[in-house]
This record gives sequence, structure tokens and C-alpha cells, in this order.
Amino acid sequence: MSDNASDNLGYFSRKAALANPDVTAIFDLSCEPAREVTYAELEERHDRLAAMLTARGLVPGDRFLMAVGNRFEFVEIMYGAMRAGLVPVPLNTKLGADTIHFIIEDSACKAAVIEPSTNRLIAGVVESCGIAVKIAFDPAPEGWEDYETALQATAPDFTPPPLAADHPSFQPYTSGSTGKPKGVALTHAGQLWWIRAVEKYWPSRRQGRALTAMPLYHKNAMAGAIKPMLCAGGSVVLLPQFEAVAFLKALADYRCTRTSGVPAIFSLMLRHKEKIAKLDFSALQSITIGSAPVSEELAEQIEQTFGVAVGESYGLTEGGPVMIGPPLDGRKPPFGSCGVAWPEGEVKLVGSNGEDDVDFGELWVRNPGVTPGYHNRPDVNAERLVDGWLKTGDLFHRDPEGYFFFKGRTDDMFNSGGENIYPKEVENLLLSHDAVADACVVPVPHAVKGMAPVALVMLVRDGAADEATLKAHCLENGPAYAHPRRIEIVDQIPLNGAGKNDRTAIQRDLAERYGALGAD
Repeated sequence: MSDNASDNLGYFSRKAALANPDVTAIFDLSCEPAREVTYAELEERHDRLAAMLTARGLVPGDRFLMAVGNRFEFVEIMYGAMRAGLVPVPLNTKLGADTIHFIIEDSACKAAVIEPSTNRLIAGVVESCGIAVKIAFDPAPEGWEDYETALQATAPDFTPPPLAADHPSFQPYTSGSTGKPKGVALTHAGQLWWIRAVEKYWPSRRQGRALTAMPLYHKNAMAGAIKPMLCAGGSVVLLPQFEAVAFLKALADYRCTRTSGVPAIFSLMLRHKEKIAKLDFSALQSITIGSAPVSEELAEQIEQTFGVAVGESYGLTEGGPVMIGPPLDGRKPPFGSCGVAWPEGEVKLVGSNGEDDVDFGELWVRNPGVTPGYHNRPDVNAERLVDGWLKTGDLFHRDPEGYFFFKGRTDDMFNSGGENIYPKEVENLLLSHDAVADACVVPVPHAVKGMAPVALVMLVRDGAADEATLKAHCLENGPAYAHPRRIEIVDQIPLNGAGKNDRTAIQRDLAERYGALGAD
């Protein structure tokens, strides 16, 4: 094997494959019966994929669109392409036609590998963009190559080309909640730095198994399951999507040692206590929750139900992706904290006055994994990248012991009658009520105050609370100006494709429903 492999992210699992060829790398539960893919098979298919796309005229640096669901082929396409120096553009499959078209045009994709069932519009959009190399899963649309046929017709012989340290590895696009999606260029060297740091400071257990139902195009699944487990020789149990009973069953049946997700999925699972009582979770060692605030009540319920500690995580696609984690001495972070600064890289808090602040401010990060820049966006680069520092847009408090506590987004803040309100603070206030499992607060128009907070709330199993009770709780325990003027109790808060509360859709829906609120 060429020395070029050691600096290529596409080979991050090769060492584990050589050491454990017969170990199952991925249990793919998207099909019946489940598909068990060994390290040896995955390694071979990586090389076939690299050779297949190269044979179709793609060269290092070329972007290509990936629109694939949670199945093992996502991994081989993503990392096999990187072996050839190609740059996958993994698509959030829930996007609309106009946004997909923008991403294809903005990234100048030269090819597309898609699973048509993930998005009924995707094949037509690709064709309208005039992409020549079109490969699809079963069934492939007319005029497209069949993925498995093309792969098996290609010999698994491939020698990686030399790549510069700043060569892009893949280019995901942000959600675009504040405008058009932004392409985030991430380098091979930077991503490998992150993997090596994880293995150095928080080595995974070789026989570990991680369960994920989060979409593979999102960092939660990649950083929390795929990369750490396949680098260490562990296994990933992959569900096509989240469904509470199926998730619980997979967690027990496959003897999973770790899992992660957003608070909402654990709230939904806890509603199935009869099912939980019949399953064996004795292999489980850790649960990590991220991407949304979690109440102390919910965290305690999870710990009591599954018998393991619950940790909170924080990461940013363009920021490393993770730069805050558990202390190296094994201490458990206090509730609400995602940990301390990593032993490598730099972090700092910057106040609204632009000066460094020890206690509170916007998190800035600088490390080898930070994006070198947003694709085709010099305006955003000038605004968010300063001397290698990335302005994350996330607000944090740091306590005297160095623990970081996420407090919200700078761009989520809104003004209500002259008072600045951060939705995360109001959500935390609602979550402090023992009946609340999850909450999402958004601003809607108000006749007097301009904007005012409104909340969607999901209750814990058997939780007893109504709008009046929760309003009173907020008024008694927080500033009156920040209390939600309307509180809707729902069975589930809408999530976006990344598994986070879909603030944009929720705000749009509530604004249409209420119009301008009255003078309360």
C-alpha cells in the first residue's frame, strides 16, 4: 500500500481492518435479514468504490453528490471516494428541490450517487442539472447505472494519489436556517487530527458496539459512532431511522455498549416501560445526549432506567468537530456541562464587546480540524474566521473549574419590548419543571413588544402539567419578560434532518397560527 494512505481520511479504518478482518464492522438493520459487513468486506468495497468513480473520469478535488439513507453503503461511498481524493457532498435528504439544486450548482458536482427512495425529487433535480455520471440504488431510474452492478464490475485494485495536507476530504452543507446553505470544506489532515486525538485521549474499547439511528449525513452519527468505532475495530449497529421500540430492541439484542442521540428520542423510549422491562441492557456502558437541551429530570430517568451515566456532548461540523469533552482524570462533568476544553487545540470565550471573557461569551475555537473556509463564501469567511479562529456563534458559560455550559446561539437571541431573550434560557426554565421532557422556544410577532416567546413542550411519561401550570412556573422562577406567552403541549416536537428541534419550521407554523399576539 502506498504511503499516501496514511494521510488520507478514506483509510481511517484500514488498520482495524487488517487487524480484525473477520470482525463485523457494521450491522445494517435497513434490510431483512440484517446485513453483517465484516472489516475485510468493507475494506474491499472501499477500494472498488474508489476505482469505480475514478474509471468514470472523476479526478482528485471533484465534488460529487451523495443522497443515501442509513445503510452500510453510505460509509463505503463516503470514505471509498476519499481514497481517490474525491470530495463527497453528503445531502440532507429532507431538503426541497430548490435547495438541492443550489447545493449541486454551488459545489459544481461532477457525479451523483443516490438512493431515490430517500427523496422523491432527487433524481429529477440531478437530471435537470446535467450531471453526466449518475449511479443509483435499487431500483435505478431509467438512464442511471445500478450501484451494485457497477461496483461488482470493478476490480478492488486501487492506489491512492498523493494529496496535499489541505486537500478537502468532504463538503457537507449547513442547514441554512439563516440563509442559503453554506458548504463547509473539511481537510483530510484536520479530520485525521480529530480521530487521532480521540484515540489518544479517549480510546474506544475494541469490542465495543455503538447503536445509531441518527442520519449518517450528520456529525452526531459520524463523530459519535462511525469514526470512533471503525477506527478502533469496534462495531456499529445501524438503524435506518429512529423508532422507539426498534431502537430499544436493537440496543438489547445486539449487546450495544454505547449510544447517543437527542433528548426527544430518549423521552419517546421511556414511554415504553413495559418493553424496557423485558429487555437486557447489561452490556450498555454509556449514553451521550447532544444537539438540544436536556432536563435534569430526564437525565435522571435515563440513568435509572438503563443503569449507566448520561453524558452531554457538544460539537460543530466546521469546528473540529469536537473541542470540548470529559476531563482526562475521569471526573463526571456537572449536570448541564458538556465538559472541559480538549487537551489539544484552543478555545476561548469572547464577550459582546469583542474582548476575551473568562466566564461568558461566544465560543471561538482554533485547531487543525477547523474549516479553512466556507465554499464560495468570502463574506462569511471574513465574518467568522479570524487568524485561524472560528467564531462558532454559540454562547457558553465557563465555571471556575473550567466546565463549559451551553447557553444558546447568538443568532437565536431576539428583542422583546427592549429586553434581550435567549430561547435556550427559557427552554432551561421550562425543563426545570419535573413534568417537562423537551421544550422549544421561538419568537412570534407581538402587538406591543415586537416579538415574544412561544413554546412547544413535550411532557415526560405520565407527566402532569398544562399551559397555565407551566406559565406560572416560568413567572415564579424567571424574569416576567421572558415567560412564554403561549405554551402548546405536544406529543413530539418536530425535528429537522439533523435530529434537532426544527426552530425554523416551528417558528413559521406558530407565527401563521397566532398572527400578532395581544398585549399580555
